Amino acid sequence: MAEKSHGTGAHTGADGGHGGGFPPFESSTFASQLVSLVIAFVALYVIVSRIALPRVESVIDARQNAIEGDLAAAQKLKDESDAALKAYEAELASARSRAQAIGNETREKLNAAAEAERKTLEDQLATKLAAAEKQIAATREAAMSNVRGIAADAAGAIVQRLTGVLPDKKTVSKAVDASLKG
Repeated sequence: MAEKSHGTGAHTGADGGHGGGFPPFESSTFASQLVSLVIAFVALYVIVSRIALPRVESVIDARQNAIEGDLAAAQKLKDESDAALKAYEAELASARSRAQAIGNETREKLNAAAEAERKTLEDQLATKLAAAEKQIAATREAAMSNVRGIAADAAGAIVQRLTGVLPDKKTVSKAVDASLKG
C-alpha cells in the first residue's frame, strides 16, 4: 500500500515504524531530559537573578523612594499649612480683640462727647430758662404796673361819673393798691 512516486522523491505512504510513546515519558530519555531541565533552570535562574531581578528591584526601590519623598513633602506641606492656619487664627483673634477695643474706645469717646454735649445743652437751657423767667417777671411787673395805672384811671372815671366829682390821683392810687394786695 505504500506507493513510491518515481522521480519526485516524495514519500506518500505512512511509515508505521516508530515505536514507543510520547518522548518526554520515555524512560530511556528521562535522564537526559532531567539534565537539560536542570541546565535550563540554572541558566534561567542566573539570567533572572543577575539581570531581571536587579532591574525590577531598582524600579521598586525608585518607586518606594518616590512614594516616601512624596509622603514627606505632603507631610511638610501639611505642617506648613497647619502652622499658617494657626498663625491666621491667632492674627484673626488679635484683630478681633483690637477691633473690640477700638469699638469700646470709640463708644466711650462718643458717650463722653454726648454727655458733654448734653451738659452744655442743659447749661444753655438753664441760662435761657433763667433769662426767660426774668423776662417773664419783668413783663408781668410791667403789666402789673400798667394795670395799676389802668385801674386807677378806671376807678377815677367811675367815681367821677357816680359822684360827679373828680377824685385826686393819690387817693385813687392808694385805693387801687389796697385792692390789688388784698
